[in-house]
Amino acid sequence: MSVIKGKLHSGADDGHGWAERLEWAYGLIAPEPVERAAALVRLASARAKVRRTRARFNEAWHLTSGLGHEEQYREPVLVAAREAYDEAASRCLPEALWNTPISGGISTWPGLPFALLFLEWEARYPQEWTQHAKAWGTKQTLIRKLAANGHGEAVRAKLVDLVDLVVQRAYRCKDREYVRVARAIDGDDLRGRPDRAHRSDNPWAQLHASYLLWLLDRPEIPNTRCVWRAWLADSRSR
Repeated sequence: MSVIKGKLHSGADDGHGWAERLEWAYGLIAPEPVERAAALVRLASARAKVRRTRARFNEAWHLTSGLGHEEQYREPVLVAAREAYDEAASRCLPEALWNTPISGGISTWPGLPFALLFLEWEARYPQEWTQHAKAWGTKQTLIRKLAANGHGEAVRAKLVDLVDLVVQRAYRCKDREYVRVARAIDGDDLRGRPDRAHRSDNPWAQLHASYLLWLLDRPEIPNTRCVWRAWLADSRSR
């Protein structure tokens, strides 16, 4: 288990810094299998470097553990090891999205394109995401932060696409969180997607779309397991 604590420094970067480090990650959501495979190789290399630098940090931590708390954190060996880990983590997913300070709201956060990319990867290629970068807590945290008003047109369109993709598949861990997003960006363009899904031949889409539309019409009702089970029992009894 890692003993690394505190925040990564990458959150203070501008959009150019994020793009320089993670532009390759767009290959993870490419429609061409060859392009995705190349991005997965790049990801495996990045994650291996994260593991190595984390191990070195943990070793430095133990070597300096006899020092006082403040002195230990100023020890050059530990500082260098921490900086090496931060640099490696900032070039890898999902690590680059962890503990990064989001000031001024997520809509202006330079890491937003890669938060959306991470969620789109899980939505479009769930098995590859699960095999190579499974992080349910990160998925949940990002969705909750994105469930906000004030997104620009491009981000809002991406969120509508994500809700649509999730509605049309079998439930996966933390998919329930997308109801928060749907309620935050509710509008005709959003509702058109589940409305079409409800009329489709896909049984999962029919079920999830009906439930989502029901919740959108009742914003005061919490999206809990109890509510879902009660709604499901009622819908099956009709």
